[in-house]
Amino acid sequence: MKEKIRVGVIGAGFIGPAHIESLRRLGFVEVTALATSRAESAEQKAKALSIPKAFGNYEDLLKEDLDAVEITSPNRCHFPQAKAALEAGKHVICDKPLAMDSRETKTLVELSEKTGLVTAVTFNHRFYPMVQQSKAVLDGDGLGPVYLIQGGFHQDWLLLDTDYNWRVDAKEGGAARAIGDIGTHWLDTIQFITGLEVDAVYAELKTVIPVRKKAKVAVETFAGKELKPTDYDEVAIDTDDLGIVLLKFKGADTKAVMTVSQVSAGRKCRLNYEIYCRNGSISWDSESPNQLWRGYRDKANENLIKDPALMHPSAKQSARYPGGHGEGFPDSHTHCARTIYQYIKEERYIKGEKPPFPTFKDGHTEQLLCDAILESNRKGKWISVRT
Repeated sequence: MKEKIRVGVIGAGFIGPAHIESLRRLGFVEVTALATSRAESAEQKAKALSIPKAFGNYEDLLKEDLDAVEITSPNRCHFPQAKAALEAGKHVICDKPLAMDSRETKTLVELSEKTGLVTAVTFNHRFYPMVQQSKAVLDGDGLGPVYLIQGGFHQDWLLLDTDYNWRVDAKEGGAARAIGDIGTHWLDTIQFITGLEVDAVYAELKTVIPVRKKAKVAVETFAGKELKPTDYDEVAIDTDDLGIVLLKFKGADTKAVMTVSQVSAGRKCRLNYEIYCRNGSISWDSESPNQLWRGYRDKANENLIKDPALMHPSAKQSARYPGGHGEGFPDSHTHCARTIYQYIKEERYIKGEKPPFPTFKDGHTEQLLCDAILESNRKGKWISVRT
């Protein structure tokens, strides 16, 4: 068993520092190297984040004595970086999406199986305490079969035509934008909680803002609202601002609808779901992450406030602080990282234990879902999800 796990991080935009902060909270993980696309930028970021080594390309980082690599770069970079890291003998933890299309994700799954290395995709919403509690409730509290699921993921950071980020460019972020960027979080969360597997989809997507104004300076994710509306270039947009998706599941008569939007005024980062079963219901909202609502027909509804003393034994491990001490987005990332790196530290992959976190296979599944959603939107009909 390793005492310390050495990690290199590729990418230092919005999500990179969030990953680094989570890793440092674990205590047994050391972030020893950082790579960005430019040496000067890498040096500045590494100094600001107190990381010993900086590289202007990921190839040099992979030559370092590292146990694992975290990939937090733009989407188009994920495939070549993950492939190279696996070929270099490193465990790979990749931010979603795993790659730009299902051919790339399939290649990465096959390579990960060949190498036997640990691979993970950071679908962090699984690791909110009340999401873990939701799974425990559905697994064992006698709510009965799931009849209906509704919910989605809504943001407003791309509401204005002056909001521009590399994610809106299909060449940089992929053909599925809102669906791929945040819809996959909802789909992964729902399948994790219910144990159901999406079998077919019917989707309608929309580009609300077909022309956006791109600032002539670099803009990081969520930072566009800080700019003044001057000195822009107009850019045609063909990726989805919002979408509505109907879902069918394998082996279950469950109906579901997901709505996704990055142009919903007032919603900053809201993943929510309502799950209706024969004997009751549950509802959770990431903008009020420490509460889980339970609904009943014949008795008073309940609202559980996060408290490990009151949670199901299988879920309480995800709550790191006592009742009354709220946990949110950074904590979900930390618990996700803890689950992955404990698995690596204890060498449970060598023992053949099933990973208790999203793997490259899950990343591939989400890309297949995006493929089906895009095809359904083009053809206007139900599309079965490939396997």
